[in-house]
Amino acid sequence: MTIILAIETSCDETAVAIVNNNLVLSSVVSSQIDLHRLYGGVVPEMASRQHLETINFCLEKAWQETGLNWSEIDGIAATVAPGLVGALMVGMTAAKTLAIVHDKPFIGIHHLEGHIYASYLAESDLKPPFLSLLVSGGHTSLIHVQACGKYQQLGTTRDDAAGEAFDKVARLLNLSYPGGPIIDRMAKDGNPQAFPFPEGKISLPTGGFHAYDSSFSGLKTAVLRLVEKFEPDNLPVADIAASFQDTVARSLTRRTINCALDYGLKTIAIGGGVAANSALRNHLETAAKNHHLTVYFPPLKLCTDNAAMIARAAVDHYDLGHFSDLSLGVRSRLPLSEVMQLYNTSDSAVSIQN
Repeated sequence: MTIILAIETSCDETAVAIVNNNLVLSSVVSSQIDLHRLYGGVVPEMASRQHLETINFCLEKAWQETGLNWSEIDGIAATVAPGLVGALMVGMTAAKTLAIVHDKPFIGIHHLEGHIYASYLAESDLKPPFLSLLVSGGHTSLIHVQACGKYQQLGTTRDDAAGEAFDKVARLLNLSYPGGPIIDRMAKDGNPQAFPFPEGKISLPTGGFHAYDSSFSGLKTAVLRLVEKFEPDNLPVADIAASFQDTVARSLTRRTINCALDYGLKTIAIGGGVAANSALRNHLETAAKNHHLTVYFPPLKLCTDNAAMIARAAVDHYDLGHFSDLSLGVRSRLPLSEVMQLYNTSDSAVSIQN
């Protein structure tokens, strides 16, 4: 039994959670969506200031929900990469302070590793090796999960991530931010076969295609060209939303299933905000069943950024003796394959440096 308190502040959610292995004891998320919606996207400086204003409230609320005392907490974790540097600093500084005050080991966590571990909280039987599809506003990746801290990227996007494409298409349709949830809602009243949008393919120098990489720039341009053909008052928003969403879902499903079959992986776990998308869930569940594969989606509340997934990743690192030095800094970018750079992996636990 390992109990971890974790903090997540990589972008525009201030989140604190306490997790006991796969059991979430408390999870508090304070979203900044209403603040950033005015600007059509996240404003980094505003995000950092909002984290500063909110972090103590989230910590107190999460702590009060558990009824624990500090002697029962094994470690303190925080997201340290990748993300907005100012935002990451808020969470990391709070976590390090708690680690020093309460004499607990500090564990820095990679944000994408957290999204991988979100599925562990719903599926206790999930074990490596498996294929992870990470789809969010900043990342779209196919990851071969070989073990805790051991990851191989098999596919990515060459331009916008899937979540970014949703946001930009929503803007073209005069819908609000963030684009993913509202396009999903609008698509329910539309015809996904109304407009045959193209699926992007990544050309290789040899003349072939990279089977697992994605591109959404051509799809986004196709939506723009279609929108320009209509008068604003006659724009078939629901049909465009449904057709766009279905194209993204089919594209991601095709690459994910092909990748799993090619690498002999029988299990697929989905993570990230776009994992909440209904079309993606339907396409992947159907395709996985047809190919005798198992696919796991995290609960909707764990698809977007949260600290419970960060804590769950920290549980495994703690159990393996992966602790971070207090000199560890934040990083705006860090490949998931280099996640072990965050830890001192000697046999003994890292001592708290005063």
